Amino acid sequence: MAKESLMMDVGSPLPDFELGDVTSGELVSASYLQGRANVVAFLCNHCPYVVHIRAALRDFSTFCKREQVPMLGICSNDAVRYPQDGPRAMAEEVQSQGYCFPYLFDETQEVARNFGAACTPDFFVYDASGHLAYRGQFDGSRPVNDVPVTGDDLRAAVRALLDGAAMPAQQLPSIGCGIKWRE
Repeated sequence: MAKESLMMDVGSPLPDFELGDVTSGELVSASYLQGRANVVAFLCNHCPYVVHIRAALRDFSTFCKREQVPMLGICSNDAVRYPQDGPRAMAEEVQSQGYCFPYLFDETQEVARNFGAACTPDFFVYDASGHLAYRGQFDGSRPVNDVPVTGDDLRAAVRALLDGAAMPAQQLPSIGCGIKWRE
């Protein structure tokens, strides 16, 4: 059953965290994002909503890299019940999809709770001062509709921050698989 993002309050501060990158093994913290507009995406490997946007997500990550906008992917699913969302499978996903962002594993699920993440995908864009500027959908495409996958909503939010423009007035929630919480 599809779940919507919680739509945290715009202006909320970037939560502090430190997680390991599944490809490099290096610890990545909130300081990686500070001082610049940035994107945090809660993802998982098996969710049909994430699978649906993979190619466009890769293109979006390339856009972020080109624009010097730090981007992180975080998987918070219970890897015991969903081993396809564990660190080894996550590293394979980065390789096979060509993502150019650190993909972090949130084993305790504390980081997802601190961000208010509820589903995959769930996107958060913070401004250079570390305050939430956008939370919501990648675009209007879903696995069950014929809307093309473009990433336009998320890209418009990042572009607005980079250009010093107003954020999109309408921010629609992400819709996807609920995070698989440990029992």
